[in-house]
Amino acid sequence: QVQLVESGGGLVQAGGSLRLSCAASGGTFARLGMAWFRQAPGKGREFLAATNWSGGSTYYADSVKGRFTISRDNGKNNVYLQMVSLKPEDTAVYYCAAGGPIAAYVWNQRAPRERDYNYWGQGTQVTVSS
Repeated sequence: QVQLVESGGGLVQAGGSLRLSCAASGGTFARLGMAWFRQAPGKGREFLAATNWSGGSTYYADSVKGRFTISRDNGKNNVYLQMVSLKPEDTAVYYCAAGGPIAAYVWNQRAPRERDYNYWGQGTQVTVSS
């Protein structure tokens, strides 16, 4: 059973930056496709970014492309989300997600969805003030 724990959320002013981290345990991290999602109040969970096993292939939602960067460190069992030029509309709870082979390359066929990922963290709050 894979366990995911996010950290790094907080309050930041518009235009600022944050780096989220997600620590994985209980599985073979290097075999997991990893992703970040977010959920704003009153809205559904939104896909943001995904990476394959090695980190050599990544995919981004249009809403964050060019501002957010996903990366992973298989030696530390961590995945990261670097966020720059934050906007008030980026305010949400951010979730780390992990999945098997489908999750590692699904974007070759279509955009990733929640159901592609089997494991989820508890979320970390990001609040961007205007």
